[in-house]
Amino acid sequence: MAVETFHTLIVKNKRNSFWLILGFFVVFAAVGLLIGAVWGGYEPAVDADGRPVEGAGVNWSFSITVAVVAAGIAFILTMASYYGGGSVLLGVSKAREIKKADDPQLFNVVEELCLAGGIPMPKIYVIQDSAMNAFATGRNPKHASVAITTGLRQKLNRDELQGVMAHELSHVRHYDILYATLMAVMVGCLVMLCDVFLRSLWFGGGRRRRSRDSGGGAAQAVLLVIAIVLAILAPILARIIQMALSRQREYLADAGSVELTRNPDGLAGALAKLSGDKEVLEVANRATAPLYIVHPFKKFEDRAKSIFDTHPPIADRIQRLRSLGV
Repeated sequence: MAVETFHTLIVKNKRNSFWLILGFFVVFAAVGLLIGAVWGGYEPAVDADGRPVEGAGVNWSFSITVAVVAAGIAFILTMASYYGGGSVLLGVSKAREIKKADDPQLFNVVEELCLAGGIPMPKIYVIQDSAMNAFATGRNPKHASVAITTGLRQKLNRDELQGVMAHELSHVRHYDILYATLMAVMVGCLVMLCDVFLRSLWFGGGRRRRSRDSGGGAAQAVLLVIAIVLAILAPILARIIQMALSRQREYLADAGSVELTRNPDGLAGALAKLSGDKEVLEVANRATAPLYIVHPFKKFEDRAKSIFDTHPPIADRIQRLRSLGV
């Protein structure tokens, strides 16, 4: 892949991710507005002088309040993940920071790649686990960390180690970790909001009956149906978009690894070893799984072409690496 084309893809990837995140906030506010319209019921209609007239209208003040509160909570959680998400992920993964004296070769490899990529040296962590895997975290290159399991570290030669570290550093260079973290938080917030709404339907029958009695029956029923459908479909569509974005970034990070190392065989060889590893990474969970270089739960690799999977098939990634010209 030509360098110019590669950098064009990075710019396009960042731009699309920005608009996707912005659009997500708009969708989140819209869902909150619609749910607020259902929760708030209908209020009696009045004329210009404040006298009651026949019919009823949406309680927009309540609806807008719900939308603002929902978007506000999403924003707060997003900012919290922006500043503290990396530390939390490393802690959950039981990663231990090491110094150069602990593993000089690993540090030398990362230092060389940082010089080639023009980025600061990240902190390096090790996860005590015989399963083979690695991941990167941090909101930008100045606040980045890379982590590798002891199993992967012990089974790779220098070229393969270089390929893996270049892949993770490419995620840092492309700001993939920032976008992945923000997307994960926003999808989680949307799922939580829709789940709360659907559960509330079991307890809100009385209020909706009063709304129908006040004259908003047909319109209220239509709003309720729309809200239920949206509450079911929105999280599903959001996860599909999130997974598609994650797979795209894995391919781009693989290409970024080749750009840094000028050696596609290094990462391809590491991925071949990773595909043969049958061990499950014990510290991984559903929240952290998308960060790893390959999915830590091996059963997912068999259905990796699913639209809900965060990683493309390893065989496909190896084939693409072999076809890259340097």
